[in-house]
Amino acid sequence: MLEFMSESISTKQLSAQWVTPENFRSYGQVIFAAVDGKSFDAEDAQLNLQNGIPRFYIMRLHNKGRKFGKITRHVQCTQCLGSLDGKDWLMAVAPPGDSYKPSLEDLAAFRIPGNCFIKLDVGTWHAGPYFDADFVDFYNLELSDTNVVDHFTFDLVKNHNQEFEIV
Repeated sequence: MLEFMSESISTKQLSAQWVTPENFRSYGQVIFAAVDGKSFDAEDAQLNLQNGIPRFYIMRLHNKGRKFGKITRHVQCTQCLGSLDGKDWLMAVAPPGDSYKPSLEDLAAFRIPGNCFIKLDVGTWHAGPYFDADFVDFYNLELSDTNVVDHFTFDLVKNHNQEFEIV
């Protein structure tokens, strides 16, 4: 008779810091409002959407909480996310790299105010958006087939017996 040992999943707390252009630079950009008529420059979202048809849509997420056991990346495009109605939200990220798995030592969590959006660099690992409300609407800019052909997920529970909670 085979006996299976079940290991309990450990939950590691990840402290969220308020996002700034400086502390988010390893993962992408933070874009705040600019005056109308301002010329395009490095503070504008530097997009990579040439590998397909861009898709800009509003996604409604329900009851996300703050825990995650998987983290995802897209290697064919940048992705922009922002909340509607000025609601703050949370995101966990790890920098892009050549490995099939994220660097957990470089995992960071951010609190993102409702008056800006983030642009994830190509290959940035991300988990979220997370929030405490019943639901939040987010605008999302990626490619039309990102979630079909460019959705690489690393299962933290399966591979490390670990999940994270953003606090």
